[in-house]
Amino acid sequence: MPANPRFRRVVRIGPVQVATYYDSRGREKHTAACTAPRCGFSTDYDSRPAAELAARTHRCRAR
Repeated sequence: MPANPRFRRVVRIGPVQVATYYDSRGREKHTAACTAPRCGFSTDYDSRPAAELAARTHRCRAR
């Protein structure tokens, strides 16, 4: 299994990127990760709408 998962359906919502990938057990997962410097926000979800909601409601404290 590769160390870096292959992300697909990548969209950017503000400073947050939302992507879909398969975990090491073959389950589809969705992640939301902030790309702002010094933010550190990154979470995994089982559903795509949950990841997109987290991206829309995320507020960076790094600004």
